[in-house]
Amino acid sequence: MSDRPEHPAYPVGLRLTGRRVVVLGGGTVAQRRLPALLAAGADVLLIAPSATPSVEAMAEAGELRWERRPYRPGDLEGAWYAVVATDDAEANAAASAEAEERRVWCVRSDDAEAATAWTPATGRSEGVTVAVLTGRDPRRSAAVRDAVVEGLRDGTLSAPRHRTRRAGVALVGGGPGDPDLITVRGRRLLAEADVVIADRLGPRDLLDELPPHVEVIDAAKIPYGRAMAQEAINEALMEHARAGRFVVRLKGGDPFVFGRGMEEAQALAEAGIPVTVVPGISSSISVPGAAGIPVTHRGVAHEFTVVSGHVAPDDPRSLVDWEALARLRGTLVLLMAVERIGAIARALVAHGRDPKTPVAVVQEGTTAAQRRVDATLETVAETVEAEGVRPPAVIVVGEVVGVGPAAPTAR
Repeated sequence: MSDRPEHPAYPVGLRLTGRRVVVLGGGTVAQRRLPALLAAGADVLLIAPSATPSVEAMAEAGELRWERRPYRPGDLEGAWYAVVATDDAEANAAASAEAEERRVWCVRSDDAEAATAWTPATGRSEGVTVAVLTGRDPRRSAAVRDAVVEGLRDGTLSAPRHRTRRAGVALVGGGPGDPDLITVRGRRLLAEADVVIADRLGPRDLLDELPPHVEVIDAAKIPYGRAMAQEAINEALMEHARAGRFVVRLKGGDPFVFGRGMEEAQALAEAGIPVTVVPGISSSISVPGAAGIPVTHRGVAHEFTVVSGHVAPDDPRSLVDWEALARLRGTLVLLMAVERIGAIARALVAHGRDPKTPVAVVQEGTTAAQRRVDATLETVAETVEAEGVRPPAVIVVGEVVGVGPAAPTAR
């Protein structure tokens, strides 16, 4: 084919559902190519004497048929597409010639110039397939593909939809505070929003990226008069959704971890409004991790328990069994507990937890203002007061506090 004039490849999307695709070779090239072929619904026949463990697992799972032998003439009969990727140059050349004779589009991993088809760098985002070809520079193809897909996912690449979008509400967990820690899906939905109702603890920096037409509402400032604030938020969500808008309820952490997300989902469902729930990275795990504290560690803690500290242990409204918690040997993670840490620490010690148990208080974790203060159960209340610790903060109780490198000395 080298004597033919140079022309760019003609891009096309192959619909391979139920159509035979022959893959020659079971090595790393096949391992990379097979998932996309299987996702396209192709009827894949793999011909190779051996295969990588991942490829072998696909065959054992019944995702493809595997004939454990080398290539032989006639293997491409009935094929619509072929991937030639063996380490036998003669077999590759013979298979390529057979493909040419049978008019089967053929990809060659060892010789792109001899191939009749090239595999583009591909990626997917919300139903859009991005395929990039740059001829003989596959690394550039991959880089362009990654940039486009990332832009579609996080909303930085504007690609407005031209179909009617159904109104509704997405409950999006924004993560612990660092805007980079929101999920890809959460960021994409945020970019599509008409209205954003945000919590104080949500990733505020993301709001600056929204287009001017997006209405941003601070949930803490919704007027609610004699009604409860949560009921007013529910009403605001329903009001905007009923007006045909797409609403994102941006919450800190995860919507269902002390976030009242289910209350909002239930109210919307009862009103017949479509709800999408996007999980978020909970501060109960991410903030300790950002401060160098693993909530579990081999030989130190085989469990961790997350507890809300917004109600004191002696408050009749408390649903926490503090006596049982004190008996646990693992890690205790306290959220919303800064104001009541003294009472909580006393309850844990009274029920048997060692007063020398290490404690770390991480204020505004994952943000530029993050700071960590270390203490013990018997000193944490006075340390928090002396250091002027203010919410939001995550408090970690347990031996894992001292596991990380160069852990501070408890006070």
